[in-house]
Amino acid sequence: MANGRKLLRSKNKVFAGVLGGIAEFLDVDPTVVRVVYSVLTVFTAFSGVILYPILWLIIPEE
Repeated sequence: MANGRKLLRSKNKVFAGVLGGIAEFLDVDPTVVRVVYSVLTVFTAFSGVILYPILWLIIPEE
């Protein structure tokens, strides 16, 4: 990446730090990412429930 930032799981976590890490990477409030994730999960037949554990395994810890 050109800006030197890496996508890592965050210490700012509710469950595993995945959404907190995404929020830090995008430089937005973690609450916004969590709300958007929740809404998308509900409106995409709960596919976010499958996506979250996959991201948990792929994204390294801080």
